[in-house]
Amino acid sequence: MDDIPVWSKDHVRMHFPHRQSGSHKGTHGTALLIAGSPGMPGAAVLSAIAAMRSGLGKLVVATARESVTPIASRVPEATFDPELMERINDPELDLTSYKAIAIGPGMLPDQKTEAAVEHLLQLGKPLVLDAGALSERTYAKTGGPVILTPHPGEFSRITGVSVEKLQQHRAYHTANWAAKLGVTIVLKGQKTVISFPDGETYLNATGNSALAKGGTGDTLTGMLLGMLCCHDDWRHAVLNAVHLHGACADEWTKARSSHTLLAHELMDLLPTVMKSYEQ
Repeated sequence: MDDIPVWSKDHVRMHFPHRQSGSHKGTHGTALLIAGSPGMPGAAVLSAIAAMRSGLGKLVVATARESVTPIASRVPEATFDPELMERINDPELDLTSYKAIAIGPGMLPDQKTEAAVEHLLQLGKPLVLDAGALSERTYAKTGGPVILTPHPGEFSRITGVSVEKLQQHRAYHTANWAAKLGVTIVLKGQKTVISFPDGETYLNATGNSALAKGGTGDTLTGMLLGMLCCHDDWRHAVLNAVHLHGACADEWTKARSSHTLLAHELMDLLPTVMKSYEQ
């Protein structure tokens, strides 16, 4: 992987969006996060906080009705649609106002989730698929960028490539399957690999073992969603989100043990970390 370029701090600074003084919440886009399920509201909380921290203007969370209260208590800035999953295939359901959509954190890879993903793929909106939304499928109906965010076990499940083979040639397999499926793949792990459908591939040099803990992937999904709303170029949004996510973990370990990071604490660090990249 020595010949694969690294998306560096200079790249992030060069392609970081400027927030105009006269802008308003509509300027920065409304995002839809479909996440959480009965008994698993935490993933939606983590993703929602990360999305709100990452530049979007407004966030709508579609989740189980019983999850609304615990999520709202942690993310009062969000609004909620607890019935969206029940209406996902309703031809009168209008999702065109959303600038970007993410689905999967805290959800099961069941028929209900799969039906929702199939519907969302037809919208032509930037779409982030994580956790329960990562399943073996084709993407022929896709009209907009689709970003998959698997860890090695999930990558193996959706491609059939064994984890052992994947870890031996991470960049090769990521680029190969991104091109084969026509999607962007963010293969999480040490030196996260980001491959686009046309073969363009980068490594991410930020991050450390503090991220080896449940919930950190949910925060990355939220950051991707938020940055897709405020970047003009969706590729820059993906690359910058991955870099800054890792940079927060690096900031944590400057003064704290890597054993101790909790996923929600990444977003406590993001405001300061992000400020250091603004020109």
